[in-house]
Amino acid sequence: MAGKINGTNIKEFTLRNKNGMEVSFLDYGCIITKIIVPDREGHLENVVLGYENIDQYADNPWYLGAVIGRFAGRISGGSFELDGQTYALEQNDGNNHLHGGKTGFDKAIWQSECIAGGVRFTYESPDGDGGYPGNVKVAVTYTLNDENEFAIQYEAVSDAPTLLNMTNHTYFNLSGGLKWDITDHVLQIDSDQYAELNDQLLPTGTLQPVEGTSFDFRRGQPIQTGVESDDPQNKLAGEGYDHPFVLSGNGDITLSDEPSGRVLSIKTDQNCVVLYAGTQITEGVPLNGGESYKYAGLCLETQGLPDSIHHPQFPQSTLTKDERYVSRTVYRFSTRKGE
Repeated sequence: MAGKINGTNIKEFTLRNKNGMEVSFLDYGCIITKIIVPDREGHLENVVLGYENIDQYADNPWYLGAVIGRFAGRISGGSFELDGQTYALEQNDGNNHLHGGKTGFDKAIWQSECIAGGVRFTYESPDGDGGYPGNVKVAVTYTLNDENEFAIQYEAVSDAPTLLNMTNHTYFNLSGGLKWDITDHVLQIDSDQYAELNDQLLPTGTLQPVEGTSFDFRRGQPIQTGVESDDPQNKLAGEGYDHPFVLSGNGDITLSDEPSGRVLSIKTDQNCVVLYAGTQITEGVPLNGGESYKYAGLCLETQGLPDSIHHPQFPQSTLTKDERYVSRTVYRFSTRKGE
């Protein structure tokens, strides 16, 4: 796949391993366009949502496959105070700031360099970009090994104090080729607490226990649990989930699809994962493998807690001058035999 966005030629890269697994991505927004993995019978299929053509990514309201920055999630009121100074951010979600603003990292054309086992992308976000302080040098590295482990490493350094909270917004559907939705996918998250949201999908500042709720994924449960739940938090998210989960223990995250036998295991050094069940995806947009629909895919966004700057009780996603930001998330694909 090749194409142009806003008149600029966009490059697509593909990593392959000895098992036939492939990961494809662009230098525009570091967008992951395909992840092709086998089912339990060995059939290779794409398990992420992507558009048919590169030029469709110019307008990507669902952030399909993109790296998110400078700050993942919403920031209340589109402003924040840091070291006694107030910064006004772009307001692109009502009065709030979402996913880095109108021209976040997802809209940037990144410099690329092929390295052993992968590709390293770099980008320089100037002081004032989206309203954020500091000139920030960012690197995102994608690698694939023969254990079917796809790794994302994020690195950054700023010449002034700023906020930074990066993630990847890939939507997974392990059925392959959009054969069915994700409501019967079973998810396990090593998490005892989730962040309660208000009606603008911003954290209220309260961490709620998952025990006895539709948010208890500690022993694994289908996404359908939240779809059918009467919990006001599930209703708020559009009959599903759009919630940060605080990772505990080993922070293990596992997604599985019984009919195909595919399993995705995620390891991260981040303190949170946002589960978004694709509740706002509208119908009828051409995608690679079919058309879009509600619950067509789900995101597992490893990151810091959204809007943490307005909640001192949360771990903060601030970056001091010359501090090196490094984070790593590994996605491992495997299969289980049928029951």
